[in-house]
Parts: sequence; structure tokens; C-alpha cells
Amino acid sequence: MNRRTLHTFHIPVLGLAFSIDTPLKVARFGISSVISVVDDVLIEQMRKYHSQLNGESYVPISVREDDYRARRITAYLNMVGRLVERQTTALRLQPFEDGSEIVRFFEMLPDHSPAKSLYSKMLNTSDGNVRSSIESELRSLIVAGDIDVNIMTKVDRLRTGRQGGAIPSDSSDAVAAMRGFVRSDLNSSVVLSAGLNPRLFAYMEQCPEFLPGTDGVPQKKVILKVSDYRSARIQGKILAKKGIWCSEFRVESGLNCGGHAFATDGYLLGPILEEFNSNRASLAAELLDDYSAALRRRGAWLRETPMDFLLTVQGGIGTSAEDTFLREYYKVDGTGWGSPFLLVPEVTNVDAETRNLLAESPREAYYLSNASPLGVLFNNIRNTTSEKELRRRADEGKPGSPCTKKYLATNTEFTEEPICTASNRYQALKISELKKLKPPSQELDEEIDKIIEKACLCEGLSSTAPLGGNKAAKNRKRAVAICPGPNLAYFSRIASLEEMVGHIYGRMQLLTNAHRPNMFIQELRLYVDYLKNEIRKRIDSPKQNDLKYLQNFKATLQEGIEYYKSIIPSVIEEVGHYRETMLEELLKCQEELAGVLVTI
Repeated sequence: MNRRTLHTFHIPVLGLAFSIDTPLKVARFGISSVISVVDDVLIEQMRKYHSQLNGESYVPISVREDDYRARRITAYLNMVGRLVERQTTALRLQPFEDGSEIVRFFEMLPDHSPAKSLYSKMLNTSDGNVRSSIESELRSLIVAGDIDVNIMTKVDRLRTGRQGGAIPSDSSDAVAAMRGFVRSDLNSSVVLSAGLNPRLFAYMEQCPEFLPGTDGVPQKKVILKVSDYRSARIQGKILAKKGIWCSEFRVESGLNCGGHAFATDGYLLGPILEEFNSNRASLAAELLDDYSAALRRRGAWLRETPMDFLLTVQGGIGTSAEDTFLREYYKVDGTGWGSPFLLVPEVTNVDAETRNLLAESPREAYYLSNASPLGVLFNNIRNTTSEKELRRRADEGKPGSPCTKKYLATNTEFTEEPICTASNRYQALKISELKKLKPPSQELDEEIDKIIEKACLCEGLSSTAPLGGNKAAKNRKRAVAICPGPNLAYFSRIASLEEMVGHIYGRMQLLTNAHRPNMFIQELRLYVDYLKNEIRKRIDSPKQNDLKYLQNFKATLQEGIEYYKSIIPSVIEEVGHYRETMLEELLKCQEELAGVLVTI
């Protein structure tokens, strides 16, 4: 049984700590998930924690050791792989009794899966010999979910040596993380997000783990997370020309998602998926031409059979009907459900205070912020402990955060060595410079608010990790930053793993909030608001191409609205009233967009 036929969804990467050990909680049930490998300090702490928890020996990897970042990542991934294999083996041996994990495994499968059908047959069989035979077959079908890793390509600080000198480019953060992954024992995928990184792609070309074996399958696979078709084609071709096949394009909504938001130029998710669906065969053929030529040049084994890629989608999916529509109408191979799992204690590391905040906050509390030091919009929720801590420090005259990990240290505005815009050092320098300009009081306050909004994501997104330690460490309160997608506002209670999986497959309903717009309408609203904000930002100091950019953005949104009008009759999983409401909301968005005056 291929693991892809077990579940139709995966759990994308969630912050730094939130899904850092999610495979240890869900992989044995056949559910695939993604680990972030940005923070090697956190990874080393988690390796120690889980080694001690599971009776494994732990030998620390010090920062004074050569290539420590890559080695930490390799050691952690190997440990997770071993533990998941151990868990899965134990699960296969369990009796089919109520409450056992083997029963949970099959009960959670989608009702249409072959394995679930066989399981149902076993339950309805009274013949002991037949049941025993089916049980044996069921045990053979149990496969663990994928343990994939995420590398955010833009987080690629070039480190300096201990004496201050530069070190080789293959020790930059992203490249070292990639080396840690390819040297691990995992037969899984690396998810590349945030766009092109020539240095990283060049390093990957040197890794034989990405080349096909004699069976035509590479030991390590590549998944590209993209926000539109054009980006997928460009990056896919660059990799193919290096002899690296993209096994999956993971399409994510530009704005209706969690984490960093990479807005498109007005291209909406529905039209993007339509473009993928229409061009899938031609794209695969185009990539295969480049890939085959690269393999011949490198003298690598080339299989003769046609190759394809998986197409999955994530960002803002909230109902089983939406999930089914995406898979059936656009022929996607799977879906990603991320933010809703922040409400599942069995799956993600979120402290009780923050989880309750997520469950209880209204839609208005979810917003696009400028909190990320990367200068990219960042999905956020108001009143987190991180936000409160930032305000407290600013009120005490000590804005910013201590910067110890420096993963996002990229600014050289005031210093020769890059520093982070969320650091107290940068913010003190920036505010001092601003005050010397003596702007009007209100303008000064507004500019200072923009400065102190930057949050230390290295700490805030990793502070919920279960690190164990002594009682003092456990009780130490750490400020938490979290990055849920706005769709989470419509999930209003904490749930179990079975409940969330049941919701995804339509066996139960977890949406307990007020009326929730269709995911396409919700994304459209976000883009209309985004366009308004882009206009406001450019009014005072427009650049030459601003007007054309904004006009094209609006025109693209208008085309998207017309597209959605055409597909509403195809939303057959929903009742007629739902389609009528969807059209009404679409027309309201159209009217609002028509009233947006694109002038500079």
C-alpha cells in the first residue's frame, strides 16, 4: 500500500516548534507532516529531549565542532526516523481491540480508501479464519506517513568563522540545512519555500541523493512550495536542468495561509489551479526534456517511462466539501491542512494560553502584520504573549528583543555585520535616528510603532517546544509568537486527532463559529484589502511603474471574479443555498473592487 493512498491530506510545516516533532505523533497513523530545520539550536534540544524520553543515548553536538549545524539536523532526523519506525512496528503487532492504535489507524482512514474498505469487511466477518486472514493483510498495509523537512530558502545567512573571517559558502544556513537532510537516513522530501536561492540550488546539484537510482527513484525528493504556475515552471526548469526532478508542486494561497504571506500580483487560487490543471501534461513533458538532457550530461541513469509530478494545494481549506472539490475539480493529488492542527494538542506544540487564544479569538483578531524581520508580510493574531512582551519592553524604554540565534540577521543599515530588525540593538539605533529628524509627533509615533512591531521569531516561534529540564526551566514563561492563517478563526474549539481527521473527511463538523465564507471568497476579500493597502502605501511617494502594477493587479482580480462566477454551478458538494450565498458574496466583492480607485 502506497502511503499516498492512505490519507488525502498532509500537515504542512507550522512555525519552528509547533510541528518540530509532529511526525512522532502522527506518522505511525500514515499521516505525512513537515518539520522545519531552520533552528539547529531547537533541533539539538529536541534531540536531547526525545532521546531521554525514549531511552536512547544522547551525545551533544557542540557549536565548536565542524559542520555542527548540518550534523545536528542529520542526527535529529535520524532519531525521528528510528522512533517512527519503532512506533509503526509496534502498531502493526497490536491486537484489533477497541482503543488500540492499530484500530485508530484504520478508523481514521478516509472511507473511500481500499484499506478502509478491507477493514470494514473484517469488522463484518464472523468467520474466525477469514477474519484472521484479513487481519494479516491489513497489518501488511500499514505504512508510516512521510517525514518531510522544510527549508525556507530566504533564511540563508552566510556565517563567519570563529575568528571573524568568512567561511565557505556551503556552510550558509540553508545549504548546511540541506546537507543535514541529504546525509540523513530518511527516504523523504525536502520542501523548498520562499522562492529561488541560486546558492542552494547549486549545492543541490552536487548531491547524488537527488539523482535517480536504478529503479528510477531518487533517495531524496524535492517538493516546491509555490504561489503560482509561473513560479513553479521557472523553479522546476532550473532544478530539472541540474538533474533534479520536482516530485511535487505544493500550491499555497498567497494570502489565505499561515506563516509568511507571499502575495501574488492578484492571481487567485482557483485560476492558478485551473492553469496547473490545463498545463499539467505539457509542463511535465517540458521538465522531462530538461531533466533527461541533464542526466545524459551527468552520465546518470535515465528511465524510459514518462514522468509526472504530484500536485497538492493548501491554504484556507476549512470543510470536507472544499477539500473534495479541490481534489475532484482540479484533479489535485492531495491537500494540506495546517493551522487547524494548532488546535489539536496531540499533534502540535502550543501552550494552553495561546491555544485558547486561537480558539476564542474572533475573525477580526487575525491580521496580516509586519512583524517578520524578513520584511515579508506575516500572518498574525492579536494579544499573543509575544506582542504583549514587545509592548512592555517598549514602554520601559528598551524596545526590541535580545538576538541570540541570529537566523534573521540581515540588516546592515547601521552596522557592518548584519543584525536583525527585531533586535534591541537595531531598534535603538533606528529610533534614535528617527528622533533626530524631528518629524511631527503623530508621524513619529506611527513610525516607532512600525519599528517595534518586529518580533523575534527565532524565539517566539520556538518557545513552545517541550524541552523538559528542571522545574525552574519548565516554569519559565516564554513569550510565544504564532502565525495562524485567518481560516482558523472559524474553528472555535480544541479537538482531538480523530476529530480533526474526521472533520477533514466529512464524518463530523468542527466549524462552530459564525458564517464562514467559501475559501475562494475569503481569499478574494484578502486580496481586495491588500490592493487597497498597496494603493495607500504608494500615494505619497509613487514610483514610475506603480500605476501600471496596481491597474494590472485590479484587472487580474476582476478576471478571477469572472472565473469564479463560471465555476459556482460546479460546486456540487454544497447545497443550493450555499451556492447562492457564494454568488452573493462574490458580487459584493466585485462591487467593492469596482469602487477601488487606482490612482497615484
